[in-house]
Amino acid sequence: MSGLLSYSGLTTKIRAMQSHLLDDKNFREIVELPNVPAAVSYLKQQPSYAELFQGCEESDLHRGQIEQMLRLTVYRDFSKLYRFSNLEQRKFLTSYFKRYEIAMLKECLNKIFDHRDVTLNLSVYQDFFDRHSQLNFALVTSSSSPEELVSNLKGTEYYDPLVHLNTMEHPTLFDYEMTLDLYYFSHLWKEREKIASKKDLEQLTKAWGSKFDMLNLQWIYRSKRYYHMTSANIYALIIPVHYRLKKSEVKTLVEEENFDAFCQLVRQTYYAKHFEQFTTETMESMYAQIMKHILSSESRNHPYSLATVYSYLYHKEHEVNRLIIALECVRYSISPDEAMQYVTKT
Repeated sequence: MSGLLSYSGLTTKIRAMQSHLLDDKNFREIVELPNVPAAVSYLKQQPSYAELFQGCEESDLHRGQIEQMLRLTVYRDFSKLYRFSNLEQRKFLTSYFKRYEIAMLKECLNKIFDHRDVTLNLSVYQDFFDRHSQLNFALVTSSSSPEELVSNLKGTEYYDPLVHLNTMEHPTLFDYEMTLDLYYFSHLWKEREKIASKKDLEQLTKAWGSKFDMLNLQWIYRSKRYYHMTSANIYALIIPVHYRLKKSEVKTLVEEENFDAFCQLVRQTYYAKHFEQFTTETMESMYAQIMKHILSSESRNHPYSLATVYSYLYHKEHEVNRLIIALECVRYSISPDEAMQYVTKT
């Protein structure tokens, strides 16, 4: 009863927002359009994007603007949920919000490492970050080098993890992004007991534990398949979380030098046994399917819980990522059938 009372208003709001999520039919209609302006015009007719694109001339919007506006819908939906949440639910959302801070920091780092104009026009996000973030938005987005960016983060939780990269001779963009990811994932896992009740904790543990397991499997696979990294270097990329994938299994996977034998070991993991199509060849596309399955099931079985909040945010972010892929396919005149293959794999 307590869950029903504390989540009734928030769950009602989420159900209304869920009804506006796009389905495969919508994506098929988008990739069949002749050009990007036509696709933007299509989005103008969708309830979750109409307000965002209102007053915009489709042909005047360039690629970066469209992507920023799409991502802004995720931030706006987060803000709506935050306003409907009570103090306990806001603990989860405040912790979850760090993913948006890290996404913004990664965007800054990408601009810097690409040697493009580093005066970023991220003003479309400023109001959102001013209300939810303790970062100095203007200072961080004006950083012109990785060192300056890290210096501008002094006094924040991101400074200590990143400042250690200054001891490396030539840290890469990958080093910075991986450091941020590992910090964020470790933080979520350590803090989960502080931000969730017993009932919610079980659901978050299942969702996050599965997510981190599958990310670890992907990173081990990529390290061996594409980069031929040493075991010591692979261990540095591992999220220090063990859920269904036990510590002993991770050790065996990391230290197996024969790639065919490694693939056989993957087939013995929990995920390969419980999801028939999960193999080294399919794990990246299966990741999205498995997460969708877990979150949808938990949300359906526990509608008055954090599972419903997390599930909605995941599906909304996933929708935006798929939209960006779909628009790129339209831009480059990729056939609808091939475009849908890219969309469904995302």
